[in-house]
Amino acid sequence: MKIKLINYFRNKTLRWRIMFCIGIAIIMLASSVTITMRLTNISTRNLGNSYKSNSELTEFSKLLINTENAMENYVNYRTFESIDAYYNSKNKVEDFYNTLQNFPSKNEVLHKEYIVHQLTESFLYYSTNAIQARRANSIDELNNYYTYTLTCYNYLQSQILELNNLRLQENGLQYAESRHKIIFINIISIFFFLVFAILIFFILYFTITSIMEPLAEISEVAHKVARRNFDVPLFNKNSTNEIGTICTAFDRMIISIREYIDTIWEKARTEAELKEKEIEMQALYTDAQLRALQNQVNPHFLFNTLNTGAQLAMMENADKTCYFIEQVADFFRYNIQQQSRTVSIDEELGLVDNFVYIMKVRFGNRLEFTKEIPDEKFSQQIPAMTLQPLVENCIKHGLKKSKGKVHLQVEHENKFIVISISDNGEGMSDEIKEAVFYAVAHENPQLPQELYKNKKDSSHNGTGLISVFLRLQLQFHCDDLFDIRNGENGKGTKFIIRIPNHV
Repeated sequence: MKIKLINYFRNKTLRWRIMFCIGIAIIMLASSVTITMRLTNISTRNLGNSYKSNSELTEFSKLLINTENAMENYVNYRTFESIDAYYNSKNKVEDFYNTLQNFPSKNEVLHKEYIVHQLTESFLYYSTNAIQARRANSIDELNNYYTYTLTCYNYLQSQILELNNLRLQENGLQYAESRHKIIFINIISIFFFLVFAILIFFILYFTITSIMEPLAEISEVAHKVARRNFDVPLFNKNSTNEIGTICTAFDRMIISIREYIDTIWEKARTEAELKEKEIEMQALYTDAQLRALQNQVNPHFLFNTLNTGAQLAMMENADKTCYFIEQVADFFRYNIQQQSRTVSIDEELGLVDNFVYIMKVRFGNRLEFTKEIPDEKFSQQIPAMTLQPLVENCIKHGLKKSKGKVHLQVEHENKFIVISISDNGEGMSDEIKEAVFYAVAHENPQLPQELYKNKKDSSHNGTGLISVFLRLQLQFHCDDLFDIRNGENGKGTKFIIRIPNHV
C-alpha cells in the first residue's frame, strides 16, 4: 500500500505535486498560528496568577491574627487548646515569613518585605516570651511582653496592608503590560502569517514549477566536472522540454572540454620538448662561455717567465734554475691540464703560492707578499684561475712603486668565505671600476674602447678582472659576490670575493 501511494505521488505532474506541497505548507502555517493564539490566550488567563502574592499576604495576615488570638486566649484562660493553637499558627507564620526578603533593598516592595520580615520575627519573639511569662506566672514580664506583642502586631498588620497595596499596584501594571504584549503578538503573528503565506504561495508556484526531476543528476555531474573529473557519462536525453535542452547543452559542453583538454596536453608536450631543448642549448652555451673565459690567459706572461728562467740559468747554479723551472711548469700544467670548471679554494691558494714564488724570483726584494689564512681546510668549489689573475693584477700595479706590497686574507663572514687581495699601488679610477661592473653586468669580457684613449688608465686592461667576475657570476648565479674597493688609507686597490660556505 505504501509503495503504491509513493508511485501514485511520483506519477503526478510536477505542478500538481508543487501545489500539493504548497497546500500542506499553508495548512501547517495556519495550524502553527492557531496554536500560537491558543497559547497566548492561555498565557493571558494565567496572568491572574500574578495576584497570587496578594492572596498569600492575606493568608499570612490571617495566620498572624490566629497567632495573636491564641496568645491572648492562653494569657487570659491558660488552656491547653489555646497553647496548641498558638504553636500551630506560629509554625505556619515562620514558614511564610522565611520566604520574605531578609535584607534591606532599594526596591520599595522588597524593602517593605524586609520590614514585614523583621516585624514578624519581633512579634514571634515577644509573643513567645509572653507565653513563657504566663507559664511562670511572672506578671511584670507578662505585662511588658504582652504590650510589646500588641504594639508589634498592630504595626505589622499596617505594614502588611501597605505591602499588599504595593504588590497589588505592581501586579496590576505587569498584568496590563503583559496583556498589551500578548495582543500585539497576536496581531503581528496574523500579519506575518498572511505575508508569508502569500510569499510562499507565489515563490513556490513560480520558482518550483521550473525545476524538473533530473536536476539532482545534473547537479551530481556538475560537481564531478568541478572536481576536474570529466570522465562522466553523457545524459543523451531525447526530450524537447527545458530539462532536455539543458542536458543536451551539458553533453556538448563536456565533449568540448574533453577536446580542449586533449589540445592543451598536446601543446604542453610540445612546449616541454622545446623547453628541454632550450635548457640543453643554454647549458651548452654556458659551458662554452666558461671554457672561453677560462682560456683567456695573458700570453705575455709565458714569455717573461721563460726569459727569467734563462737569466737564472746564466747567473745561478743549476739547482735554483731547476726548482724555478719546476714551479713554472707546475703553474702552466695547472692552467693547461685543468679540465674541470671548478677547483677547491685550497687548490687555488696553492697556485697563488706557486705564482708568487715565480714573481719573487723575477722581482726579488721589490715584491713583499703577505697572507692571513686560517689553519683549516677550504674545500668549497670555485672556478679555476680565480685568485691568480687578481694577485697578478695587484703585483703589477703595486710594483709601480719602489716596493710592491700585496696582502691576501681569507676569513669567515656569516654564511660566506671572504677572500680579499690588496696592493699598495696607485689604485683604480672610478671610471675603470664602473666600466668593469658594467661589462660584467652585460656579460661583455672587454672594457669600452673609449677608456683606452685615456693614457692614465692605459695600464688597466680589465679583461682579466672581468673574466674572473664573469666566471664567478656564471658559477654561483649571483652578482653580489665580488667588489673593488680602495686599499687601506685610501691607497691601492682591494679585490673582495665572497664565496657561499655551502658550496
